[in-house]
Amino acid sequence: MLSNKRPDSMQRITTPELANAFIDEQVREIREQVGDKKVLLALSGGVDSSVVAALLIKAIGKQLVCVHVNHGLMRKGESGQVIDVFGKSLDANLIYIDATDRFLDLLAGVAEPEKKRKIIGAEFIKVFAEEARKLQGIAFLAQGTIYPDILESKGVKAHHNVGGLPEDMEFELVEPVRLLYKDEVRVVGEALGLPHGMVYRQPFPGPGLGVRCLGAITRDRLHALREADAILREEFDKNGLAGKVWQYFIAVPDMKSVGVKNDQRYEGWPAIIRAVNTTDAMTATIEEIPYALLHHITDRITHEVDGINRVLLDLTPKPIGTIEWE
Repeated sequence: MLSNKRPDSMQRITTPELANAFIDEQVREIREQVGDKKVLLALSGGVDSSVVAALLIKAIGKQLVCVHVNHGLMRKGESGQVIDVFGKSLDANLIYIDATDRFLDLLAGVAEPEKKRKIIGAEFIKVFAEEARKLQGIAFLAQGTIYPDILESKGVKAHHNVGGLPEDMEFELVEPVRLLYKDEVRVVGEALGLPHGMVYRQPFPGPGLGVRCLGAITRDRLHALREADAILREEFDKNGLAGKVWQYFIAVPDMKSVGVKNDQRYEGWPAIIRAVNTTDAMTATIEEIPYALLHHITDRITHEVDGINRVLLDLTPKPIGTIEWE
């Protein structure tokens, strides 16, 4: 039985040398655990699952089967990056499922946040299980569990891992980064040669943009949210804020206000900017964004994104406001 307790003697991984030593040790352990069997991994494109995928590819190559389910609630370009990095650069055994219509049809008319989360989580497991059943010889399930998940869990992060698979699909777990903190996972990811943008990707909720397209999700509003969010991320990257701010994103509520475009009155949605800093996600402070940059972002979003006619800034720390809106 693999230990889920981090040894007191375990040195914090802060350098490429320590990361490489960890990688070598894990490659040996994975090969020993897995032998010649196949391993299945739900590859979201998030930091943890990406590092686990790269580690397993190094250890067992094509014995790893990665399944990337695009639920239609990813940020702009994310599924493409997963395909480029893993399918092309690392030549992984990658199965890509575009389940956008499946998810959005199920979510149509559903406004209650917790219900949305449950639908997304349950459908993800269903899609993943369907793909797993088509595969032959899978004996192991790899997961991107990290040490804070173990400390926090007892079901708290149900959507985080593929823990809810049907009972007839019992796999032995492979969790190579389960004793690492997030900062260590990133150092290991860099040592494995993953792109910096993937390794330092900001936290992203399991239900994705589903909890940022507030209320009942419509395809047009989801599209506007994705485009506005991409502009915000691009401007933070260009202006040196990406590395300074822990999490920044757009939320778009299900409400309209009147605006003016081409000398005509028209109704559009507001885009709400949320940019926070935190060390533990239990409390969060508001990041100061220069006003000139805010004006520029506003100008770009209102002119480039169809359907959005206002940009608002959320100034609420946590507590009293949670980091996500839903």
